[in-house]
Amino acid sequence: QVQPVESGGGLVQAGDSLTLSCAASGRTLVDLSVGWFRQRPGEERLFVAFISPSGSWTSYADSLKGRFTISGDNAKRTVNLQMNNLQPEDTAVYYCAAATIMSTENVQKGSGYDYWGQGTRVTVSS
Repeated sequence: QVQPVESGGGLVQAGDSLTLSCAASGRTLVDLSVGWFRQRPGEERLFVAFISPSGSWTSYADSLKGRFTISGDNAKRTVNLQMNNLQPEDTAVYYCAAATIMSTENVQKGSGYDYWGQGTRVTVSS
C-alpha cells in the first residue's frame, strides 16, 4: 500500500516560486509513476505534471510548460513540483498521485492513478 503525502503549500505573492513535495509511506515514490494534479475553486481536478519511474520521462500540461518542473529526489525519496512565477490563477489544491503501472494514454487522467494524497493548498495573492 502506498500513501502519498504532499507538503510545501502556502500563501505566496504573484511572481513568487514554490516547491511542493510528495513523499509516501510503504514504497519510494521514485520507483513509481507519479503525477501532480490541481483543483481550482469550483473546478474539476486537472493534470499538472507527470514523471516516470526513475525520472526518465516527464510530461506537463501545455499551459504550464516552462513554469513548472517535476523531479524526483532519490536521497529524500520524494517527487517535487517546482513552480515558478506563480499567478493568482495557480491558486488551487495540489494533489500528488502514484501508480504502479502506467500507460501513456492515462498519464493525464486521474483514473490512471491508484493512490492519492490529501492535497496541499496553494494560494497566490495578486
